[in-house]
Amino acid sequence: EVKISPIADGGEGTVEAITSANNGELVRTYVCNPVGDKIEAMYGFIPNTKTAIIEMSAAAGITLISESERNPMNTTTFGVGEMILDAISKGCRKFIIGIGGSATNDGGVGMLQALGFEFLDENGKQVSFGAKGLKDIAVIKSENATKELKECSFLVACDVKNILCGENGCSAVYGPQKGATPEMIKNMDSWLENYAYLTKKAIPASDANIPGTGAAGGLGFAFVSYLNATLESGIELVMKETELESDIKEADIVITGEGRLDGQSYMGKAPVGVAGLAKKHNKPVIAFSGCVTEDAVICNDYGIDAFFPIVRKPCTLDEAMNINNAYKNLKDTAYQVFRLIEISSKR
Repeated sequence: EVKISPIADGGEGTVEAITSANNGELVRTYVCNPVGDKIEAMYGFIPNTKTAIIEMSAAAGITLISESERNPMNTTTFGVGEMILDAISKGCRKFIIGIGGSATNDGGVGMLQALGFEFLDENGKQVSFGAKGLKDIAVIKSENATKELKECSFLVACDVKNILCGENGCSAVYGPQKGATPEMIKNMDSWLENYAYLTKKAIPASDANIPGTGAAGGLGFAFVSYLNATLESGIELVMKETELESDIKEADIVITGEGRLDGQSYMGKAPVGVAGLAKKHNKPVIAFSGCVTEDAVICNDYGIDAFFPIVRKPCTLDEAMNINNAYKNLKDTAYQVFRLIEISSKR
């Protein structure tokens, strides 16, 4: 008997995993993408608990724009705030947010602007979208923020440990992949530092040195400081929300996997998270993977008892990624592995 439990690590697939595990539904709404164009975005809605599951990348993800549009000086998280507002209008008061894959470095100011927070320049006008707007912030006001936010709780799936500013901050570490030049990085870091200073004046409990505040171009800082969010390991959050542990308790064997197992897989990735939960209940764990690297052997020290690459003959990456080939390779490999288990169990 096979019981399937959807899983994700807080990034892509989180909405579908948590929503389907809780008999929720997918909601579509129109929001701004990173450069302000209207697009259709999707999030999960669980009616009985009034919970919304949102991936920030659905509104502010780097894959939503072309390479020529990738410029963190201009890209905004405004659409993320619009998704939250749409969910609030449907009665949601609990939010689970994945914040991986951003195209932005605006400190979450765009999201907060959509939610009614005011970031004003010296003339009392809202600053412009993107990181370039950060340099003009003189006053921060929260009087007109969406009132329902006081009734809301936010759990943020975040495995990034970067702080907001400095050499380990979001601008220096992630800015280049978002299109930032060295000069942009220096400027953005300085502007974020001032933004953090003004936030501290408005919200004394805020702290730009909390690990994870640099996630998604500073969106983590906005969630923690302005929305009183809790940052959690992505895989831990998803496992809790899908109630995976109750399934594992009843299992004889736990099967997990991902596209590639390597020496980094133990750092918050889904298979090792699943394996850790399985070992809590002394369950054997098998992993299947599209490919494995030599240093993937470290996964054996983190609860994966044995892992198997599924590619069965030399092929191109496109051939390996073809869904029909991958399905057959996975099925054939699993069949042989469980034949071995069956033989061993009879001895």
